[in-house]
Amino acid sequence: MFRALGDPQRLRLLMLLEASERCVSEVCELLGEPMPAISQRLRLLKSERIVRSRRDGKHVFYSLADDHISRLVTNGGMHAMEI
Repeated sequence: MFRALGDPQRLRLLMLLEASERCVSEVCELLGEPMPAISQRLRLLKSERIVRSRRDGKHVFYSLADDHISRLVTNGGMHAMEI
């Protein structure tokens, strides 16, 4: 889990999801990255049970798995800003 949280791009993605649930296309827009890269990161984070997904029609929305993950992301982001 900590290895998954240790990547700067994944941490940025998680910080976006901490604010609110988002669909993949919205995450791509906000981060300015291609959909395959975002999808790959989300797949890894989902396999580690860090994020969860729900489908609404054609869109898949992602959010943090629970409050424990939210606290880890908050603390990781704060730590990254200190360095």
